[in-house]
Amino acid sequence: MLASVRVPTLLLHRVGDQLEPIEESRFIAGLIPRAKFIELDGDDHLWFLGDPNPLIDSIQEFITGERPVRHLDRVLVTVLFTDIVESTAKAAELGDDRWNDLLTQHNDQMRKQLASFRGTMIDTTGDGVLATFDGPARAVRCAQEMVEGVAELGIEIRTGCHTGEVELADTDIRGIAVHIGARVAALAGPSEILVTSTVKDLVAGSGLIFEDQGLQTVKGVPDPVKIYRVLD
Repeated sequence: MLASVRVPTLLLHRVGDQLEPIEESRFIAGLIPRAKFIELDGDDHLWFLGDPNPLIDSIQEFITGERPVRHLDRVLVTVLFTDIVESTAKAAELGDDRWNDLLTQHNDQMRKQLASFRGTMIDTTGDGVLATFDGPARAVRCAQEMVEGVAELGIEIRTGCHTGEVELADTDIRGIAVHIGARVAALAGPSEILVTSTVKDLVAGSGLIFEDQGLQTVKGVPDPVKIYRVLD
């Protein structure tokens, strides 16, 4: 019966479908004259799970002849990265159980400070966090409280802040601003907060004090980035 189908036909199947093997759709597509078969990334069976956009875009292109142009949802935020100093050595010193307990206390401290300064937790990186703020001064002051808070746990963190546009992707963020923030944090020393000149310029009049650290080459960024250290 499939060979008798004469209307335009589109078949869509995610390559890692956990319920139905993709070979079944390949077989069906081979029996329908001039059927268009598209293999999509992902392993979800139901169309609305995972990322439905590639599936929806394919259907729209099939029906209208044009693939939709998606406008990225971009917002201006201040990103804050933290990282526990010498976390591997600390984990080896404490052992798995005590280290996991310490990480739980660390994460609780991070969430407490983020709530106080209206920050949004984006991700935990195992021994650090990525958060966003709608104001750079709050991000810096939150970082200061984080440094003091984890000191009570016997650990130190390095912290970096940068303000720029990011692309919103569900619960995640992407873009060069995220990359710069991570690189700036990696340059920081124990209990040190580093920010870019963008953050420093935007918080003028806030009472925060900075020390010029000069231009730094940031991997993946064509031009050197001016870095400042936050003073107590």
